[in-house]
Amino acid sequence: MIAAYNKEHVGDVLLVQLTTEEVVTPSVERIGDVALIKEKTTGEVKGFNLFNASKYVELNVNGNVEVTEELVQKIQSALNKNNVEVTINVDLSPKFVVGYVEEKEKHPNADKLSVCKVNVGDEVLQIVCGAPNVEAGQKVVVAKIGAVMPSGMVIKPSQLRGVDSYGMICSARELAIPNAPQEKGILVLEDDAEIGSAFQIPSTL
Repeated sequence: MIAAYNKEHVGDVLLVQLTTEEVVTPSVERIGDVALIKEKTTGEVKGFNLFNASKYVELNVNGNVEVTEELVQKIQSALNKNNVEVTINVDLSPKFVVGYVEEKEKHPNADKLSVCKVNVGDEVLQIVCGAPNVEAGQKVVVAKIGAVMPSGMVIKPSQLRGVDSYGMICSARELAIPNAPQEKGILVLEDDAEIGSAFQIPSTL
């Protein structure tokens, strides 16, 4: 689940995306304070807008909203109060984690890209990376599928020059770390960083 709130520019509306998949043919159904966004051909709910959001959830943010168990419970309560029959099932595992680059190979179709196998604790992800400084043996920050970058970009499965990629190895600048170097290159962590542990990116408050 991805949530965003910007009262100044959007109003008192919580924007909730339930999937990273794009809505091909959207349809909207308004029920009370909730506008359900559905895929017209299947009727599947892909997301919703919660109007008068401050009645249901305390939101002191301007941008991406951290998805916690408490937030999910309050949003589910808001849906129930509006008689919306949608149950929210959310993966609350960290989306920014410490990864270990086990392998790095040259991309078969692009000189400046590498195909990496990155251990993130519970699985090994194939990630295509364009950073010039990525090497096997490094501890790095991985944005997993469903992660929302500080820029607002959502990490989705992708294919780069014919090779599948399931995440992103991040630079300090992409993570909005203060005083990040401007030159291109991933953030390399200390050797004692724990593989699979959560990496806290700066708040978007």
